[in-house]
Amino acid sequence: MILYAAIFAFGCFALAILMNLWKVLFADAIADRILALDTMFINAIALMVLYGIALGTGIYFEAAMIVAMLGFVSTVAYARFILRGNIIE
Repeated sequence: MILYAAIFAFGCFALAILMNLWKVLFADAIADRILALDTMFINAIALMVLYGIALGTGIYFEAAMIVAMLGFVSTVAYARFILRGNIIE
């Protein structure tokens, strides 16, 4: 039963990443693309955590934390670039 739940969760998050990729590529507004990219980071983190649970190892949790930090920094940098035109003052 748990195996079916894990496969279903992997499929749902993979489908969510594909839908986010579609939005990143074909959105009209740049803000929509930034939000879709941030959501893609969140879904990638969920996939890493699920993969770590499936393998029973803790290294993927640490990798998910690094990806979370990179996702936050990149979202802030994109938003700042859109608002001000530069990232570093």
